[in-house]
Amino acid sequence: MTNPNEQFQRLEEKLSKAIEIFKQTQAEKRALEQRLEKIRSETKDRSQLISAMERELIALRREREEVRERIQKLLDRIEVLTSPDSGG
Repeated sequence: MTNPNEQFQRLEEKLSKAIEIFKQTQAEKRALEQRLEKIRSETKDRSQLISAMERELIALRREREEVRERIQKLLDRIEVLTSPDSGG
């Protein structure tokens, strides 16, 4: 039979090991939580950037269409001025 002191010592060693594992797990958990928060922040920033870029793209497309329409009107006016039956 084993000595009660030896049993107590083994129990104490196991508890110490369990405490170390717990501490390590807690540290890893904190590190993962910090990493997750950083990723969430980056995701939010990127989402805002994407939204801004989408708005800019819509504005640029609208502007392009307006320019296209203005050019077409100018071409139509030039065509009227240069057509043979316009007297020009």
